[in-house]
Amino acid sequence: MKPKIAIACQGGGSQTAFTAGVLHALFEAGIQKDFEIVSLSGTSGGAVCATLLWYSIQKGERPVWKRMLDFWRDNSPQADAERWFNDWVVHWVRVINGGHWPALQISPASDIAKAMMTYFTSGQRKSFADFAELLKTHIDFDEIASWGPRAERPVLVMGAANVLTGKLRKFISNKETIRIEHILASCAVPSIFPAVEIGDDAYWDGLFSDNPPIDELIKPAYVGPGNIADEIWLIKINPTRRNSIPVRTDDIIDRRNQLEGNVSLFQQLVQVELINDLIVGGAFKAEFLKGLGIKSAIRIPKCFHEDPDKPYHIPCIEMSEEIQETLDYESKIDRGSKNLDLLIEDGRKRAREFLDARARAVKQ
Repeated sequence: MKPKIAIACQGGGSQTAFTAGVLHALFEAGIQKDFEIVSLSGTSGGAVCATLLWYSIQKGERPVWKRMLDFWRDNSPQADAERWFNDWVVHWVRVINGGHWPALQISPASDIAKAMMTYFTSGQRKSFADFAELLKTHIDFDEIASWGPRAERPVLVMGAANVLTGKLRKFISNKETIRIEHILASCAVPSIFPAVEIGDDAYWDGLFSDNPPIDELIKPAYVGPGNIADEIWLIKINPTRRNSIPVRTDDIIDRRNQLEGNVSLFQQLVQVELINDLIVGGAFKAEFLKGLGIKSAIRIPKCFHEDPDKPYHIPCIEMSEEIQETLDYESKIDRGSKNLDLLIEDGRKRAREFLDARARAVKQ
């Protein structure tokens, strides 16, 4: 039988173009021939990539990665007005975060913010100026609505945080119909987007809940008893380590964002590792595990744990160190083709290295 794989995509704004490159290379290499892809999870930009891939798979499109790459191409500036706007935003955020200009705090839900966006985005494509329109250009949400909850593999899981109750929220394709509001909620960075209202609740970026959802991927109550992953492949955006103590204000902001993006991830992996240790130690009866759809310890990313000798660890997929060293916080809002193309290509490279490393590890 094919190993069951869950692919989890961490969020990170424009830096998740790296994720698009990874997914492109994985599926271009034909992983679906050797593995059963049972679930996809994502937060923020990771949720965008996961949803685009999930949608293409559900539609039976070939190649499944084309729609996702088309989205990222459409997301980048195409005309002079769009390039000017993108470069202006990145420049001024960099100046402000560097302490060279005072910050003006404006709520993204305010009339002033809306008027400013209307003024500065005049003359641009609607799909470039409006994130919701960009999503609608590449995903037919009316078609998804006609499907209803989708039981077919892979199961899609997206994370968001309920602003009002403080509780975590998962949008799961086999439990409810995937809507554009679910993606917008997972991407709603409070300083950029207003909270997304769904029913009586309102949601912010999934960064506050889990980045990306992990523990749901091994719980039958979420993904279904037949979709428990044997391995979790993590596409990681935020680096775990930093070589120097951040002192400048922009470095502090960047490192704080990285830590915030990793803290929920590591907490979830601690839980998975504990379950694995109990399984390896014989704490559960075989009949009990069988009822949960779990055959053995789940292989989780080695980037989390320092002990590579544990039998259930595999490499995770991270950006190359040389790319990480060139990125700052502002690159997460930079939609320029130079930034996106660099990240996509690095994602392709790292995915191929990941597949080679996994193949060697399995043979040992």
